[in-house]
Parts: sequence; structure tokens; C-alpha cells
Amino acid sequence: MAQVFPFQPLRYSSKAGATSDLVTQPYDKIPDELREQYLAGSPYNFVRLIKGKGAGDEVYQQAADLLDEWISSGILKKDAEPGFYPYFQDFTHPETGDACVRKGFVAICKTHEYEERVIHPHELTHRGPKEDRLKLTTATKAYFGQLFFLYDDPQRQVDALLDAATASEPIAQAEEEGVTHKLWRISDPVAVAKIQELMADKKLLVADGHHRYETSLAYKRAHPEVAGADKVMMTLVNMSSEGLVVLATHRILEGLDNLSVATVLERAVERFEVEKLKSSEELQQRLNSAPAGRSAIGAVFADDPAAYLFKGKKDALDAALGDLLPEQRNLDVVALHRALIGDALGISEEDVRELKGISYVRGFENAVNEVRNGGKQVAFLLRPVSVHEVAEISFSGGVMPQKSTDFYPKLLSGFATYRFG
Repeated sequence: MAQVFPFQPLRYSSKAGATSDLVTQPYDKIPDELREQYLAGSPYNFVRLIKGKGAGDEVYQQAADLLDEWISSGILKKDAEPGFYPYFQDFTHPETGDACVRKGFVAICKTHEYEERVIHPHELTHRGPKEDRLKLTTATKAYFGQLFFLYDDPQRQVDALLDAATASEPIAQAEEEGVTHKLWRISDPVAVAKIQELMADKKLLVADGHHRYETSLAYKRAHPEVAGADKVMMTLVNMSSEGLVVLATHRILEGLDNLSVATVLERAVERFEVEKLKSSEELQQRLNSAPAGRSAIGAVFADDPAAYLFKGKKDALDAALGDLLPEQRNLDVVALHRALIGDALGISEEDVRELKGISYVRGFENAVNEVRNGGKQVAFLLRPVSVHEVAEISFSGGVMPQKSTDFYPKLLSGFATYRFG
């Protein structure tokens, strides 16, 4: 089962400045505008390592050179002794307004091929991001970002050890987009050994970071001779803990030739009951109140002030999804990709993997606005999946479409770096 290890990460020293000026969102959540803000905030901002500016492949060598420079100048320093790193996030739930705390710890973990059934994915991936991250890993021999993994500990025994460590002041703290991020260190050998013992019988679920995890597998296959390449840095969170929030990720489509609302509705009625609603506000209310156990998908189209609710016809959908696990067939996002995006719109799974004409948006109003004011053709609107549903599918050997989950908030990059080799 899972093999987690304490480690000696590279972390920012006091020479670098305030932590909030240094850490960043994950690399794939940094649009150009945000990158410019990070670059302007500090000459040592982590974005220079994970998403620097440069022409072609030179950006990867730039990151490697900069990493070496920051180490030699003392901007980044390796901790003196190995440890685990409790990482807590205080935040307000963006939909309910509840105050939440998500508790995890940073470690390195031995990598396993998915076929070994130790580490379980829950989503399909895109090729492009993996090629990009592999080039960065090859140049730097470092893992910069926090992979987000889940384990099941209903008794919360690991959480109790993490809580005990937070009695002292954090060793690093940052504010980012309304979320307070705090980091501590556990280096006591007894506590470290106890955490390893408690984790030894766990299966791990990839919550966020599939591309980067698969990058670590690819690097290990290509470079088995490199010491430490068989491990990757991650933050592990108990799926039974409070504070684990999953939001919906909505689908935005554009570039479709001759898209017609009438044609989509005509093709959809074989698998769905379709209701035409007066507004997106009414659609949101209906989605929120839709009963579990039956697919419910919303849609708004360009140049159409109405909104539409697609309610799955169980027998018809089961016929379309019959090659999937029962746990997969119950998900709105699966019905959307197979029966609407696939059958009704004719968009292939390959097109989705290559991000041809499809993008992903958090927030119901944001997704609607992409169509009403942003020039996009259609937004498909979803309810969030539960952690239980994700785990059930993953541990059963199934996967979900790309970007099926949005674990909130994101884990910041820059608190710790795993340098190997």
C-alpha cells in the first residue's frame, strides 16, 4: 500500500521576503494576467520556476538555472532534518458561506503505476500539460507543485497528529485569494514513524494533479537510474475530514460549425427529457433542487435568452452508457460527455482530450456569462460530485471525464520543493 516518507524540502528563507509575495496558484491556474501580477510582486516569486516567460523550450532551462541560482544565493534552503509538513487552509465556502478548515500534510510518496492498484486516478488527462511538465522536470530534477491526494481515515488518527503539531506557530503562512495557508513541520521521529505506520495500509486517490503525477511516472520510466525519481511530493488529505469541498466544473463550447439549439434539442430527446426555462436563475434553482440518482444537466445557448434543463431518461441513458461501471453511469458529467457532447454535438473523446473547442469554468454565473457576454456558443452546467462518488468510482477501477471535479481551494505552489537526483 502507500509508502510515505519524511523529506528535506527546499523552502524560502527569510532573504526572499514575505511568503504571500512568493507563493502561487498551481501552474495550470495561472493565466497570463495573473503571471504578470506575480512577476511584479517579487523578484523571487515562484512563478518564475513553474511558469516562466521565454521562447520555446528555453523556458525550462531558464527554470533550472534560476533554481540553482536561488539555492546558491540562499533564497531557497534545504531544511536541516527530514519531516512531514502539516498544511492547513482556512477559507469560506464560496457557495454556502461556511467557515472551513482543510487539513493535510506534505510528504513524498513512492510512485506506483495505476495497474498496481495503490494509487488510483479518477479523471482522464490531456496530453499537452504532461509534455510541458515532463520537460520542466527533466531540466530541473525537481517537483515544485503540490499534488493533491486523498486517503481514508474515518477515525481521523492522522488528523489528530497533525492537530497536535499546530499548537506551535506555523513556519510559513500566506494569504491568497481570501484563503489563509499555514505550514508546520513534524520532525519528531516518534510522530513521523506513527504517521508512516497509519498510512501504510491506505490506498491513495488522486484528487488534483493527475497530469503531474503521470509526469512523475513518465520521468521514472525514462530515468530509473536517477536517485529519488521513484518518489513525488504531494499533500495528503483525509477524505473523511471536514473541510473537503468539491465544486462543479462547467463546460464551455465554442467553434462549433452550424450549431443549432433546435438540432441539439432534437438529438437530445432520445436520452433526456428537456425543459425550457425562462432564465438561468430559474435553471440554477432547479439544478440545486434536482433529486439525486437521476442525471440533471443545465444549458444556455448564445442568442437564446431561455435556459434548458436536461433530465436523463434512465433506461435510454443506461443503454448509451452500458459499457461503463454502474457508479459511472449515475454521474451527470458522464451523461453530459457521452450523450450530449458526444452524441448530440458529435464532439469526439479525442477532441475533448486535446481541448478542441472546450474549456472549463468554475462558478455557475461565470459559466453563463461566458455565453451571454463572452462570445461562447453554449455552456453546460453541472452539479458537483461528492467525494464519496469520486472514491467509489476510482477504487472500482473507473475514471471520470477530464475536469470532473474542482476541489476547493487549490494547494499553493512554493511552500516546498522536492529536489531529487
